[in-house]
Amino acid sequence: MEKPVEIKEKDKSEAVHGNSKKKLLIATDNFLPRWDGISRFLSEIIPRLKDKYDITLIAPDFGPYDTGWGHAVRIIKIPVQSFRVGDFNPAKIESGIIKREVKKADIVFSQTIGPIGFLTIRAARHNKKKVISYIHSIEWELVTRAMGLTFLKKYLSIFTKWIVRRIYKKSDLLIVPAESIGEMLSWQKINTKKKVVHLGVDTKKFVPPHMKGEAKKSIGLDQGLFIIGNHGRIGREKDLPTLLRAFIIVKKTYPKTALLILGEGVEGIKKKLSKVDGVILPGATNNVIPYLQAMDIYCLPSLTETTSLATLEAMACGVPVIATKVGFVRDYIKPHINGLFFKERNSYDLARQLMFLMREEALRKKISLEARKTVEKEFNWDKTAKEIEETINEVIEKSSGEQER
Repeated sequence: MEKPVEIKEKDKSEAVHGNSKKKLLIATDNFLPRWDGISRFLSEIIPRLKDKYDITLIAPDFGPYDTGWGHAVRIIKIPVQSFRVGDFNPAKIESGIIKREVKKADIVFSQTIGPIGFLTIRAARHNKKKVISYIHSIEWELVTRAMGLTFLKKYLSIFTKWIVRRIYKKSDLLIVPAESIGEMLSWQKINTKKKVVHLGVDTKKFVPPHMKGEAKKSIGLDQGLFIIGNHGRIGREKDLPTLLRAFIIVKKTYPKTALLILGEGVEGIKKKLSKVDGVILPGATNNVIPYLQAMDIYCLPSLTETTSLATLEAMACGVPVIATKVGFVRDYIKPHINGLFFKERNSYDLARQLMFLMREEALRKKISLEARKTVEKEFNWDKTAKEIEETINEVIEKSSGEQER
């Protein structure tokens, strides 16, 4: 078996001079350079926590990437499997490495329940270490839609719920991005204690453009094009074919329209997108801001989400959003105030909403301003990190009190 690769280590001087910080082990099955909501979450949260804790991160090895964290965070990368599940390669089973790191930790902070997340939670339970899990997705929705096995959907959902229930019951606390997500877990008899902590957006980076035309020109697009956009993973659960069909309908009435889709993922979906005239596929990028600023409308056709960080980033850039009523999105988007909704998997309804917003320039401007205000008011990474730090400290203190008794 190929051995895991440690690509970064803490400064050796700590072993000499000592370190009074609590040891925080973060486990994830998604990480850079594979950009998704979890990777973006970690890239924002870890820099805000690295001076508070002695952090070790266990993640899959999707390739080299400079996080910019230097020696502040020790990163252990686990080799990935050659096969794909949905649009990503799961990590190999490396129980020995994970057990070793769990034994060193004061507390475990899990992001996923794939091979790394599950083994870390299980090892923590065995070693009587406290576990906090952040809920980034509704797994029984994600798995059934991402794998595309329609004929097995019912049974796969039942099995996934059973697995998720067993794993999350081993956690001491679940951090959920919205109250509705916590309620959804409770309905499935996942009765582990829950705490709501919203995700954030860096509104100093994600800003509206000074001039929309110049923003389009900066990424090589015709300033006269009307840009409908989406960014994130190209996965089956994102339902981009519905967006594609809607775009084809819109283009018949508005020929100077383009569909800009950022990201990498399922090859079959990418091939289908690439065959349609007017679809632009730049691939994955670690800087989506110039592309978001060039968009006239952002569309989220997803079949499952929790918060949809991508949607919040678009709103922060002042892009009017048309979305499905998924997860927390249904709560923070207010129809005709800071966004619009369309019926799930209904390309005709989406096309109708797109053309309505394309005609109503004044409404687009109003929604743009309100969308930005929503993000500025409710979603902030500094606040997110502070609440996570407080939560970690509360669990550590509680653990110390239990040990003393």
